[in-house]
Amino acid sequence: MQFPIDKIKGFLCGLGVVCSWTVATPISQAAEKVIIQLGPFQQTVEISDLENFAKTGKLPQELRAFSSFLTPEVRGLLNQKFQVNPAIGDKFIDELVKTPQGKQLISSLGGIIPGSTSQSLKDTLNLTLRRANGLSVLGFLRSYPGENITVDATKAVSLSLDFNPANLQSQAFGALLEQELVAKNDVVLPKNLNPALPGNQTVQEVSLVLRDSRRNRTIPVDVYSSSAPGQTAIQTPAQQPMVVISHGFGANRQFLRYLALHLASHGITVAAMEHPGSNALAVNRAANNSDLARLLPANEFIARPQDVSFLLDELAKLNSQSGQLQGKLNTDNVTIIGHSLGGYTALALVGGKLDLGALRKFCNNSLGIAEAPGDWLQCAATGLKEGNFDLRDKRIKNAIALNPLVGNLFGKNGLSRINTPVLMLAGTEDALTPALKHQFAPFTQLKESNSKYLLTAIGGTHLSIGDPMYRHNAATNIAREKRGTETKSLREILCGLSLAFIQQQTDTAKIYQPFLSSSYAQSFSTPQLPLRLVTELPGNLKKWAEYAAR
Repeated sequence: MQFPIDKIKGFLCGLGVVCSWTVATPISQAAEKVIIQLGPFQQTVEISDLENFAKTGKLPQELRAFSSFLTPEVRGLLNQKFQVNPAIGDKFIDELVKTPQGKQLISSLGGIIPGSTSQSLKDTLNLTLRRANGLSVLGFLRSYPGENITVDATKAVSLSLDFNPANLQSQAFGALLEQELVAKNDVVLPKNLNPALPGNQTVQEVSLVLRDSRRNRTIPVDVYSSSAPGQTAIQTPAQQPMVVISHGFGANRQFLRYLALHLASHGITVAAMEHPGSNALAVNRAANNSDLARLLPANEFIARPQDVSFLLDELAKLNSQSGQLQGKLNTDNVTIIGHSLGGYTALALVGGKLDLGALRKFCNNSLGIAEAPGDWLQCAATGLKEGNFDLRDKRIKNAIALNPLVGNLFGKNGLSRINTPVLMLAGTEDALTPALKHQFAPFTQLKESNSKYLLTAIGGTHLSIGDPMYRHNAATNIAREKRGTETKSLREILCGLSLAFIQQQTDTAKIYQPFLSSSYAQSFSTPQLPLRLVTELPGNLKKWAEYAAR
């Protein structure tokens, strides 16, 4: 009888809590054999034989029966490394098991390993970390007490994206962030102003379709503005910056519609655009044609920022022409707001430098089955030809990057080139672009001398900030998501922080500055979704984030 390949992957990934391989020093009463159960089928395998296969790729006689699924792909998965800073190894496990996902992980492992207890599993995880400075499938098996360990492969399949390595680290990191960054209520907020509340201007919406004949791209855009010139409580529209919204992979310009309406109600003109090579239409077309290689063309990493620059060129023309938008398009003072792949787009436009060398090194040497979808998606950029990609547009004065896809795209230093203010959002249960690797570690690259802010939604997922009315694309909605009522407070604080952040480019900066505070952000916290805002990570958490970026 042969295992289906997806079941062996589930078994290997689920057990390790993370698919990697580390040699562990044998100790007394440590497991030597693993008994795999799959329905009525049962097979005993020497752990040493699995270790030898991971090292050499050669199958000993005892493993020949497994040759159909012990493929080079599975071997690569076994050789992955999930490192945890040794200095915080024990604390990592302690904090992890306190999180909802950590508790679910222990519960799932209990079902996978019959006869285990929560304490024995926690002890085994701690022992694995102490002996090998990292978690691994084989290290875990070696550390488990007893001569044999039985694994129910049918239950192992249930562990999915939620338990990829980076997401687990983000969970534990978020738990520490919640504890260590409780805000002190020492900021006095203006009593007659709350930027999270809707403004007093009526909003009009104009839909445009712009054609870039030079690049053969058609770009739809919805422009939100106040219906007539007038004065807000503080400022006239002519003085306001402009906002451009860039959607994520497989989404469209409706994803952040509520945010566009909110900002426009305060007199800020917002252009929500679509990127024709990576919007919902393009992804559905590629998926329906089974042309998965075209889901995200490499050139899209260059074309997206260029879409925004083209849009600003066209809107500058409209600003001087008679019509509904005349005088409302301040294209020389722009804030870019991007979600996911749009977050990458935003960071590239304010000076983030692509590092194809670092990206290719990761994609060629470290990318494995257990990595998050965002880690796989970024590797589409390796198809780009070498070049000096300068995607910065100086008309864009600051950036809001929401759950940005970053990973290895900018290498270790690419974001340090940014000289503009940045507001970044991370969700600790984001299984698509896990926060530690895609937001926390990149945040440490940003210069301390710049105005930078990190909003963390502890328990937030990748799509938590989406418009409640937005219809999510089934092709990209592949993980459990928190949306709707339970994430209402996150959308409210995003509206307030975004407005306060944008207004830092105006003469009302001092009025809105108090709202860019940890106490204001925390005032929107709920027991289900604690919120934290920082301008710099504390020393121990910063070291953890930097370690994760290695």
